[in-house]
Amino acid sequence: MILRHIPHFILQYEQHLRVLRLEWAPGSQVANLQISAHTLMLLIRELRVRCLLIDMNTVPDLPVADQLWLGDHWMPALVASALERLVLVIDSSQVHNQLAIDALHDLVQPAIRFDSQYFSDSESALQWLTDESALVISLEAEWSARYTTTPGSTEPGAG
Repeated sequence: MILRHIPHFILQYEQHLRVLRLEWAPGSQVANLQISAHTLMLLIRELRVRCLLIDMNTVPDLPVADQLWLGDHWMPALVASALERLVLVIDSSQVHNQLAIDALHDLVQPAIRFDSQYFSDSESALQWLTDESALVISLEAEWSARYTTTPGSTEPGAG
């Protein structure tokens, strides 16, 4: 199910596997990122997300103030969540955000209880994240249509 109710992000949720996939919404400005990130964390907790895929390739360069807030607030909340696997998809050309992610990861490294991996492409990341589930085919089809179809339900837990 594609979710569009959180500004800045396009999300895909698969209830059976409790997988949440997200990317930066095209045209979104970095302003008010903290509000959206907080709302995202509430959703992660509500859905008891086990596997999270964050595509960093579409995220604009993160300002220092947002990096500090993510390190002080968002990352500790993520570490305290029910997460079992985290995948960050980031291309080697995204140097600014790669450095920011590495710094955020280092801040919480001792407390991390989930498996975290880097991938350069979303398809391979999703395969690993779902243990090559047969659901990947339908998830990829839904994801590839995320800009061309009318959004379905945007309410968490629906569907």
